Amino acid sequence: MEGMGKRSWVRATKCQLLVTSLFIMLLGVSVGVLAIITHSGKHFIVINSASSETNSYYRNFHTIVSYIGMCLSIILAMAALMSIVATIKELEGAMAACFFCFTMVFCASGIATYWTVTNSTVVENAMIDVYDVVYEDVRNNISSTRRQELYSIHKMFLCCGKKSPFGERNSIEDEMCTSEILEIKEEDCLQEIKHFLKKHMDIVSILMTITIFFMIYGMVLTSFLWYSIHCKNNLDRKGKYVLAKLSETGF
Repeated sequence: MEGMGKRSWVRATKCQLLVTSLFIMLLGVSVGVLAIITHSGKHFIVINSASSETNSYYRNFHTIVSYIGMCLSIILAMAALMSIVATIKELEGAMAACFFCFTMVFCASGIATYWTVTNSTVVENAMIDVYDVVYEDVRNNISSTRRQELYSIHKMFLCCGKKSPFGERNSIEDEMCTSEILEIKEEDCLQEIKHFLKKHMDIVSILMTITIFFMIYGMVLTSFLWYSIHCKNNLDRKGKYVLAKLSETGF
């Protein structure tokens, strides 16, 4: 009865790990899609193309974050596939590798979540700095290219110019923020950029929190199954050893 109860626990854990692995696979796809959106999304592309060589911090940061997200997505997908194979075939080494992958993703997700909560203003300031540089270049008539970049930002974020705390309008607002040129409401671009980035960072935080939960659950399941498979393999080896000894003695 004790053995049957233990086997039922193992079967239940296997089923849970298989279902969890499928969810982790979907999670990996979601993280990959979010990374692609961060890398190639129209809003980010507009800001990225407007960041000049003198303001390359955002461009470098944007590239690093995108590739980290893609790497995390690949690790999640590989860990989920490995977990499914290890569960079905009861592979001790593969189960240990799954536990290691889950632990690594857990640490990375925890760091990402903490950074997102505590340093979201860093990304916000970087994007706003890009807009400020383009805005000032256009106001100082640096080049026609800058004017086109400013127009693209206004069109993408559905905004126009910056609202002065004193209610004054600069020449840029008088020139570009008219219904004939830009058929949108005259929203403050700084506020629209902040609003867009807040929604994006909220999605990142939610996704990383879900990832942390599944990694903890996956670590618990894989550690239990690894122990069960390890004990089973030891018993099998001992049984073979006893049979070999008996055959050598002629019994």
